[in-house]
Amino acid sequence: MGAGSGHRLGRAFGWLWWSYGTSALGTWLAFGALPLIAIRVLEAGPAEVAALASVGAAVGAAVAVPLGPWVEFRRKRPVLIAMDLVRCAALLTVPAAYALGVLTFLQLLLVSVAVAAADITFRAASGAYLKSLLPAGDLLVANARLESTAWTTTIIGPPLGGAAIGLLGPVVTVAADAVSHLLSALGIRAIGGHEPRPAQRPGDGARMRAGDLLDGWRYVLADAVLRPLFFNTALFNGLVMAVQPLLAVLMLGRLGFAPWQYGLAFALPSIGGLLGSRLAGPLVARFGQREVLVGAGALRALWPVGLAFVGPGTGGLVLVMGVEFGLILCCGVFNPVQATCRLRLTAADRVARTLSAWAVTTKASTALLTAVWGVLGTLLGPRAAIALAGVLLLTTPLLLPRDRRRPAVASAVEPPAA
Repeated sequence: MGAGSGHRLGRAFGWLWWSYGTSALGTWLAFGALPLIAIRVLEAGPAEVAALASVGAAVGAAVAVPLGPWVEFRRKRPVLIAMDLVRCAALLTVPAAYALGVLTFLQLLLVSVAVAAADITFRAASGAYLKSLLPAGDLLVANARLESTAWTTTIIGPPLGGAAIGLLGPVVTVAADAVSHLLSALGIRAIGGHEPRPAQRPGDGARMRAGDLLDGWRYVLADAVLRPLFFNTALFNGLVMAVQPLLAVLMLGRLGFAPWQYGLAFALPSIGGLLGSRLAGPLVARFGQREVLVGAGALRALWPVGLAFVGPGTGGLVLVMGVEFGLILCCGVFNPVQATCRLRLTAADRVARTLSAWAVTTKASTALLTAVWGVLGTLLGPRAAIALAGVLLLTTPLLLPRDRRRPAVASAVEPPAA
């Protein structure tokens, strides 16, 4: 069993965990569905597929900027439910338009914008809610369980989604994703109980001020541990995600892999993420938070360059799965430790703004780098662009925290009591 697997976190966390797993499964069932619809239904090329990911994420991040401060001074459960319902409604427009024969590339862009903005807002609210729900000593256990669930759904979702796409088409999986968000909203509503209203500013209640838009960034950039983690996350995630549309074009187009093979190439390696999330707590207990952050953060950067060498047939499929397994194993260790460090170092009245700023920056950097790599993929070819991203990823460990003197670096993540 994983670290903390017998540690009880209560009924409220149980419903939150269930809701997270349900929506995560729906998301992975629809893995790559919008790009696949763009490629197969609307006959989009590499630049358009990259634009679908980049423009949607960029505009969605811009829309979400004022939502972080807005969420900070409101009860989080109603916000979580509302964002689930927004994602459900936006995604349902795709199968509806497809059935009526009026689906367009512009609609796919608008759906991606709405989903991206709702995702960022949901993450900000859920992080703040989790911190208020559990004592600090339980946060690593909770984050490890959420990370483990994320990788479990990654194992299950893409093969099922690939099979559904092969039999029924990609639009069906988009509908399934929409339903998963509806079920998630119902699960969060089932938590029940009374959530206290967050503290408000004296004199102006919960009204948002212009200066609040930058509060999250100010808080992150002023912290010696959060600042390097922030830049590392933005660059690493941006480069990893930037090559995904190009890899889809390469594997599904030029190399002739079937959709189920493409899904399998990312599903089986996710066992590494499940294993990594189970190891996070024991590794922190034995080696310390800083060592785990730096070690896992550096190791995860070594793998993506291998994707540039993928070829056709079984050998190419095995190569992708091997690279993804190593990458995901390291991410499975790194992610819950980083998430716990971030929550514990952030003041309770700044969590939503800080997490919103973090997610907005990650989305924006991903959008920018995806757009750039879409152009590079058109000019240089997908394989060369993937190789360039892999080489740049080798530099990201330089942005990890290295300050041994600050006590918070060592104590931001403490192993929970058994």
